[in-house]
Amino acid sequence: MKTIAVLTSGGDAPGMNACLRAVVRTALHNGLQIHGVMRGYEGLMDAEFIPLDAKAVSNIIHRGGTILKTARSKRFLTEEGQILAAKQLEKHKIEGLVVIGGDGTFKGADELQKKTKVKIMGCPGTIDNDLVGTDFAIGYDTAINTVVDAVDKIRDTAESHERLFFVEVMGRDAGLIALRSGIGAGAEAILIPETPTHIDDLIKRLERGRKNKSSKIVIVSEHESAGGAFVVAEKVKKQLPYYDTRVTILGHIQRGGNPSCMDRVNASRMGFAAVEALVGGRTGEMVGIIDKQICYTPFANAVKHREGLDLHLLRMMEILSL
Repeated sequence: MKTIAVLTSGGDAPGMNACLRAVVRTALHNGLQIHGVMRGYEGLMDAEFIPLDAKAVSNIIHRGGTILKTARSKRFLTEEGQILAAKQLEKHKIEGLVVIGGDGTFKGADELQKKTKVKIMGCPGTIDNDLVGTDFAIGYDTAINTVVDAVDKIRDTAESHERLFFVEVMGRDAGLIALRSGIGAGAEAILIPETPTHIDDLIKRLERGRKNKSSKIVIVSEHESAGGAFVVAEKVKKQLPYYDTRVTILGHIQRGGNPSCMDRVNASRMGFAAVEALVGGRTGEMVGIIDKQICYTPFANAVKHREGLDLHLLRMMEILSL
């Protein structure tokens, strides 16, 4: 193996740059040439390759986002797009590819490897943390700390005005951001897609704690089953009109910002391991960290096979929030 490439795809996540830095410098250490692919799979189909060296990735470990840019590509979802991407890899004599991204990224990598002899390894970069094969995906730790910091500030206002705040966080299909940040922020209730939303139960919960607290925070994952924070807040307001109710949508601030130390270290370990795996002949796998140890999960097993939510955490939250 003489030449490899690296790309970032899907939603950006804090720590992607740290992973990219590790991939590039590990490749150089192994005597490999390395190219960056701009704009994910879209750029791969258009052969947007740029040469990378140690200097190109200096002073990026602390930066959020991705210097390679990222995109979601409808073209790559087609077989024609995947064949084109495979041809571009072979045309530019790329023998190994590292993809950094989430569920969609690895689905794409799984299809791409069926159409090329190029070896492909992946690093999990998604704030949703909704992949099997790693305890923490790149960006998840930073995202939940961003939410906790924001909710801490919101609670100051909630306390001062004795208000009920519904805070919507990211997680349309997975409630891990809501669950962990809700526990960390001391929320009164957490609504997530993995469990049914019963407004009557939420009403009872808010009523029980009415005399104990001057403020209340409800964390709502942006899932459709509950309708989002505005819909939930409106339903609660109709039954509890005496509450001064407010809604805050945190939105894309959860994706941005400097990555935490944990994300920087995990991203560096995964990027390093991905290149070492390519050099060692591995392919078709996502690099993860489970119980502090590097592990490898086939792309097909990493996506859409989320392990069950830890219901113990939900029960603990309910008890501690009384």
